[in-house]
Amino acid sequence: MSMDGYIDDATGQRLMLSNSDDLDRIDEVRAECDAILVGAGTVRLDNPRLLVRAQRRRDERVARGLPPSPTKVTVTGSGDLDPGARFFTTGDTEKIVYCATGAVEKARERLGTVATVVDAGEPVEPVRALADLAARGVRRLMVEGGGTMHSQFLTAGLADELHLVVAPFFVGDCRAPRFVRDGRFPWHPGRRASIAEVRQIDDVVLLRYALSDRFGAD
Repeated sequence: MSMDGYIDDATGQRLMLSNSDDLDRIDEVRAECDAILVGAGTVRLDNPRLLVRAQRRRDERVARGLPPSPTKVTVTGSGDLDPGARFFTTGDTEKIVYCATGAVEKARERLGTVATVVDAGEPVEPVRALADLAARGVRRLMVEGGGTMHSQFLTAGLADELHLVVAPFFVGDCRAPRFVRDGRFPWHPGRRASIAEVRQIDDVVLLRYALSDRFGAD
């Protein structure tokens, strides 16, 4: 995020907050996960591939009997997703769409040939999606964004760890999307999160917070 808490600007063009070294760190984290989740808004606006980029990391995953990249997961309330988006068309890995009950039929008609569509309640319940992922063998999930997904998982206390990278500039525009939306978060002045790591990565800073009592327990 920017120094004033934004994850994009209001121009309609993608704002580069990170740098090449941190993008490589993100790629390493991706390679260590079983699945990567983004919201439907991120699929529409950013059109991400959500693949492990480094060939050596893909090779290491294959050597462990895993697909080259983690399972891709998205969440939608409307089912309005383009089956031609790179989320669905790139990478030889499973794609799962968690959909609100009222839009499941529509989503299956649009996406049934490119993804598994799962009824996740009305509205979508993150806990229900996580239970389904666990049943599919997902043990480590990376929630990459955007702000709605960050807010839902954090306010529900479902995140064990937060990687917050701060870029050295301000956006200064209240029309731009923020890292999280308004909400009641389990971490507040009376219950502070624990710092697991602080690291400078060229011109950005990584703040890694432990958000769960289970962190580091196993």
